[in-house]
Amino acid sequence: MEKSNLLNQFYQLRNELDQHCADLYELHAPHLKCKAGCDMCCMDFSVLPVEFDAIRAQAGDALQNGLKNVEPGQCPFLVNHRCVIYAARPVICRTQGLPLLFMGEEQWELSACELNFTDFDWDEFSEENTFPLDRYNSRLYMLNQQYVQSLPGNPYTSGQLISLSSLLKNND
Repeated sequence: MEKSNLLNQFYQLRNELDQHCADLYELHAPHLKCKAGCDMCCMDFSVLPVEFDAIRAQAGDALQNGLKNVEPGQCPFLVNHRCVIYAARPVICRTQGLPLLFMGEEQWELSACELNFTDFDWDEFSEENTFPLDRYNSRLYMLNQQYVQSLPGNPYTSGQLISLSSLLKNND
């Protein structure tokens, strides 16, 4: 399959993920403290090649608004407490604040921002009201496998992760 078709599949997956997140944000609105300016979870995440290239393609000129000199681990696209690539932000950034359900080393684990759900009984979380992180990550990983194989010259390995700050280097 060709690169553009695989990027379109990524955007479709991301749109599905966004809808799932929107439903959960609405369901959990009374317990979420996330708002503009809250950037405690913003950092220089690493993403798979398909997502890296999709962000680069979608963010375009907005990448130039990133900060060149940030502390290690700090997100270069967080400028004045605002994400300058918000529409193209990574999948991990889209799920922040939500209750995330994922398989740990030996059992299912639940994670959520420490600022959220402070007056919520964590025993009331279920598969229906949490974000199934592994389900989307598996699909993203499989799509990335196809994407990497479709690229001429093997610029990436299948499990390679690329830091968001590399988007600045690839935009110079």
